[in-house]
Amino acid sequence: MATVSDDELITAATDVLNPHRVGDRLFGDVGSALVTAAGNVYRGVCIDTGSGTGFCAEHAAVAAMVTAREYRIAKIVAVWRSDEGLLHVLPPCGRCREFVRQIDPGNIGTEVVLGRGNSTPLRELLPFNEWPAPLDGAP
Repeated sequence: MATVSDDELITAATDVLNPHRVGDRLFGDVGSALVTAAGNVYRGVCIDTGSGTGFCAEHAAVAAMVTAREYRIAKIVAVWRSDEGLLHVLPPCGRCREFVRQIDPGNIGTEVVLGRGNSTPLRELLPFNEWPAPLDGAP
């Protein structure tokens, strides 16, 4: 597998930023990039629509990956640029954390980039992710 650095992944996510306003909604202001266990990079942007029908940039990147018939994520990042032009790495929201986990059981070990030189495994961001044991013995 070709190694993709955090900076390269941040750049890949930054390259897809393309904010576009439609009424009071903003599309493409958050970009995400992921690298799979096979070394392929997939990217996506967020879509903010009304009534909760939109999705995060991580979802778009994961959908591109699944479309290509891959499921194991080695590393993922999301970025946003402020009105002042400052780039920020965004931690995944809870929905994205769970989404990544459910795509493949091994994704619990996905490295989540939280900044330059700062990443952590998904399991650290999504504690208590195992299905709980029953409280009582088997009936």
